Amino acid sequence: MTSILFDEQLNRYATKMSTDELPILTALERETYRKEMQPVMLSGHLQGSLLQLLSKMLRPSRILDIGTFTGYSAICLAQGLDDYGLVHTIELEEERKDIAQKYFEDSGYSGQIIAHYGDASIILKELKEPWDLVFIDADKPNYGLYYDLVFEHLKIGGIIVADNVLFEGRVLLPEEEQGKNEKAMHQFNQKIKSDNRVEVLVLPIRDGISVIRKIVL
Repeated sequence: MTSILFDEQLNRYATKMSTDELPILTALERETYRKEMQPVMLSGHLQGSLLQLLSKMLRPSRILDIGTFTGYSAICLAQGLDDYGLVHTIELEEERKDIAQKYFEDSGYSGQIIAHYGDASIILKELKEPWDLVFIDADKPNYGLYYDLVFEHLKIGGIIVADNVLFEGRVLLPEEEQGKNEKAMHQFNQKIKSDNRVEVLVLPIRDGISVIRKIVL
């Protein structure tokens, strides 16, 4: 579940003052809202713009997208790929394959986006790419596991972006009042904060985004 943590009018203003969303992403968002039971899981304009901007700044060769959903984030991330770059994107639910693949093809990046379907904790053990940029937006209790599985393969200076780290603001609740997702996100935030191999910035965009940069092995 994705929520917006600051005033809706400010959110609309920030969106209006940001670079326009690509038409293909607007079309994908509309189709997702027509066909998906939980369309708010989509990254959306502001978050997608952040992913796109980070990718363009890094000019990555290898990107990992954990949590494809209908493909919005993968298309955003692909915008900054170098000429021979690839995005590996992982989605648990294979029934979402058709809509994602359709938009990958329409985006012109189908040859650079490799979609994997199944359990991310298994797939990640098989992927040995040297990651420049990783986006985590999947099942919340496994964020820490995904982080550990990719960290060894993340380049020095590489970036991990984690979504939903403020989980509707419920990370502020006393532990005994937290559900499993907000508890998992609070534990993940503590884990990253205490990891001296990285530097981290938590941004209150939508449901909270952490930008984590690897500084040592």
